[in-house]
Amino acid sequence: MASKVIDSYRNSAVIIKGDEECKKMSVQFLEEQGLPKGLFPLENIEEFGYNRNVGFIWFLQKKKIEHTFKKIKQVVSYAPEVTAFVEKEKLKKITGVKTKEVMFWLSVVEVYIEEGSKEKVTFKTGTSLSESFDVSAFMA
Repeated sequence: MASKVIDSYRNSAVIIKGDEECKKMSVQFLEEQGLPKGLFPLENIEEFGYNRNVGFIWFLQKKKIEHTFKKIKQVVSYAPEVTAFVEKEKLKKITGVKTKEVMFWLSVVEVYIEEGSKEKVTFKTGTSLSESFDVSAFMA
């Protein structure tokens, strides 16, 4: 069941259902935005939505998953509901994504390609900490 936030953006949104189609559309979407296509390694996606008018996306998956990006040894948790506002080469006001730092889980609130460099992607947490990685670590 989607949250009220998602429900408020459903009008005029493109909504895709089913895991296989959602994965295809999410990869296509990330490529169009100039972001690494492996940022959302989700499983059992039930719905992907994109309201282009306001730049809002969402993913609904059956359950929370954890994924390890092997090249950088980074563990990321994706909630059953993931949302973000989108700009070219940037995701902001992200909900449902956390990264493990030592013993703590920190919410990821922004992801962007560094200006002037297509090789680095930066992740900003809710505590204003940020870390940059090679884009290649997030290629599907």
